[in-house]
This record gives sequence, C-alpha cells and structure tokens, in this order.
Amino acid sequence: MGFFTQYLACRFKRYSSRVAAWGLASVLALSGVTAQSTEGLKIPNLGESSTSLFSADYEYNLGQWWLKSFRRQAPTLNDPLLYSYLESLVFDLVTYSDLQDRRLEFVIVDNPTINAFAVPGGVIGVHTGLFNYAQTEDEFATVMSHEIAHLSQRHFSRSVELAQSQSSINIAGLLAGILLAATAGTDAGLAAMTATQAALQDEQLRYSRANEAEADRVGLRILYDAGMDPYAAPAMFERMLASTRYSSANRMPEFMRTHPLSEKRIADTRNRARQYPKRIRPVSLDYQLMRARVAVSLADTPEEAVAQFKGELEGNPRSREAAIYGLVLALTKAGRSAEAALALDGIWSDSEQRIEYIIADAEIALASGKPELAAEKLQTRLQLSPGNHPLTMSYAHALQQSQQSHLAEEVLIDQSRIKANDPGLWYLLAEVQGLSGNIIGLHQSRAEYFILVGNLDAAQRQLVYALKLVGNDFTVSAQINDRIGQIIDMRTELDRG
Repeated sequence: MGFFTQYLACRFKRYSSRVAAWGLASVLALSGVTAQSTEGLKIPNLGESSTSLFSADYEYNLGQWWLKSFRRQAPTLNDPLLYSYLESLVFDLVTYSDLQDRRLEFVIVDNPTINAFAVPGGVIGVHTGLFNYAQTEDEFATVMSHEIAHLSQRHFSRSVELAQSQSSINIAGLLAGILLAATAGTDAGLAAMTATQAALQDEQLRYSRANEAEADRVGLRILYDAGMDPYAAPAMFERMLASTRYSSANRMPEFMRTHPLSEKRIADTRNRARQYPKRIRPVSLDYQLMRARVAVSLADTPEEAVAQFKGELEGNPRSREAAIYGLVLALTKAGRSAEAALALDGIWSDSEQRIEYIIADAEIALASGKPELAAEKLQTRLQLSPGNHPLTMSYAHALQQSQQSHLAEEVLIDQSRIKANDPGLWYLLAEVQGLSGNIIGLHQSRAEYFILVGNLDAAQRQLVYALKLVGNDFTVSAQINDRIGQIIDMRTELDRG
C-alpha cells in the first residue's frame, strides 16, 4: 500500500445525533480503524430531514466535503493536461448515461496502483496506475463507465435507504468505507461500506454485489452508446483477474479489492458484450499521449523514463507517436533539451495545433533557460484557444519564470473565474502574488487553496494576516471579512456533525 498505509488511519466523527455512537464503532472495528484514529476528518451536518438524505443537493454537498478532506490527506497529481483529458472523456460518457446531476468533480491520485472510485455527489477519482494498466481508451472508459453507473443508479442513497429500512443508519460508516476504498483499497473499505452495522453485514454485502452487477450492466450500455467497443469490458476485467494469479493478497489491484471480480462476473460481462456488435476502433492518440505523461510521472528518475521509451521505440509500441512524445517529456525532465527538441520535431509537423506538443515545446524552452520564448509561444496559441486551462496554467508558469509575475497574476485571476475549484491554480497564484509584491492577495489565494484542501483553520489564519495589512481600504476589508464569515459558517456545519 506504500504511502497510503498511513491513510488507513483515516479519521471520522459522528455524522449527526441520529447516528448511534456504537454504529460507527462497529464499522471501524470491521474496517480495522482504531478509535484513536477517528479524530480529525469531520463530516458536516447537512440537515436532519430524512427526505434530504436522498436529494441530489444533499449528495452533492456531501461529495464536496469529501473531496476537500480527500485532497488534504491523499497525494494528488496536479497535471492540467491529464485532468482535462479525464474531464472530457467522462463528460462524453455521461452524455450517454442516466445521470441527472452532472455537477462532476475529478481527482487524480498520484499512486501507481490500479484503482478508480465514485463518491456520492459526482466525485470521480482515478489512480495514475489505471492509465498505466489500461492499454486502450476503451479499456480505460470501461472503468469510467462503471463508476458513472454507480452515480447514475445512486447506489449510495439506495444503500442508505436499505439500511434505514432495517435499522438505524450510519452515514459516517458508509462514507468511511468509501474513503478507505478510494485510498487504501483494502477489504477494509468494502467491509465498512457494506456493513455499517454488524447486524446488517450479510444483507448489505449482498446488496453491494447487486450494485456491482448493475454497474457492470449499465456501464456496458454507456460504453456502447458512446461509440466504444463493448468487448473492451470483459477484456479489461479478464486481464485484471489474470494479474492476481501470481500475486499475494496484499498486492492485488486496488480496483479488485473494492470491486471484487470473479470468473462468474467476467463471464456475465462477456455474455452481455455479445449482445452488441464488436467495434474495431483506431488507437486513440489522445489517450496514448496521456499514458505517456503518466509513465514519465511514475518513473523513479527521468533517465529511467528515457530508457523506457527508447526501449519501446526499438520494438512495436501501440502508438509510436505517443512513445516519442513520452521520450520528449523524459528528455526534457532529464535536462537534455536539445535532444528533446529534435525528438519533438519528428512528430510535430503533422500536428502543429496539438496542445500537448505546444506545451512540450514551451517546456523545452523553459528547460533551455528561455522563459520569454516559452511565454511567447504559449500566448500565441492561447489567442486561438482563450481560456484553455492547460495552456493558461503553462503560460502563467512561463510568465513567472520570465520575471513577469504581475502579468502572471492577471492571467491567473482571470482563469480563477473559470476554474475556481482548482487547488493548483490558487497555489500558483499565491506564488506569483508573492513575487509581484501583492502580499494581501497572496494570503487571500492561500486561503482559497486551504479551503479546497479542507484546512479551514489555515484558511482563516491567512485571511486574518491579510486583514492586518489592508489599512483603510474598506472594500477589500469587507471582502475579507465576508470570506472569514463564510469559513466560520463552514466550521459551524462541521462542528454540528
């Protein structure tokens, strides 16, 4: 489990006065989490009405709090290009689903294990290891469609309803299981999610398996309706199962621990796939480029990544162009910018407007000590795609490196109106504001970053620091005080939980 071992001690408090204290204790006992480890991560009181338990707004707000807490405790990957790809693919799949509330948020976990998860309220998470393992876009989309199906069929609320119909419910226990499943990926997560009370363990386990079967069926339909190959689903699951045959229990893929696979389940998926015509799809360059980015990020050193892609190019890679792109990224990170530029020239001529290559070219310029040139290249492309998030973030970084922090600040403030929920944006904005001498803005941006990662105390401290520097600017003072008030309201919701 690597660095997620510590996260097994994830911390939960009682959701509301209606949840019996012994209920959470039994869940934690089932999941192997000690009572001592339950201090810290809180779940807000979002209302006492039983009808609100199953509303879309209730689930959405719950998911937002979950995501903030998750970001605070799990290492995530800040890669706008990868995020943009994931967002685009999932929204395309969602078009063919029954999901009503499409306020989706995504998180990419910097972890080489195979895992993905969906959280009530429209949060979808992916471990980088899934990109590495899924060989084709259709295989990757198989897992995404499965997670979308969990959301569209509202399995979380249906689990709560089932538990409520039989005894008092423990929402904190259900969320504890989802958090464990999303991070540690052990059987503890499945136990917590499917047995919020020991008396209901067997019934809940059966219900969870029914949810998985339904997600398989609905996910396959989404995959087919989106124009992808339905046979990618059993192929993906078969390879996952095969990968466990020579692995010890603690090395089983994370996805399989939280979504148990069996020969019967794979056979059922294969039989369902036969109801659809097989599709032969060309290799998705978009997806293969993202796999190359992930491979570079997962390598222990840039030189290791260089060797990996050179080895691929000596053989028969699934996408030669993507392998060259990966080599370009690895050479750039290794400080071999001249070689990187030469390699990029070999693939760029046929795709002059591809954003991945434009950003790679700018990164080569940065690595060569030419930040002004990098900023100029990115600005030119942004004129054709204003507001494009990966381009904008790369442009702001290039401006920062070229000592144009004031301009970088303007660019990021504008972008924050489009991507207000991006912690990476606020982190970079705080840095450039510090360089430009806008210390009040620095504290405000840090506060927004801390809010998004669930650290309300740190966020409030930053705004108090800013308030001390405002002087007689009553407009800014009022804005800061208003935000402090909102943070206090957030904390009050948590303290009621």
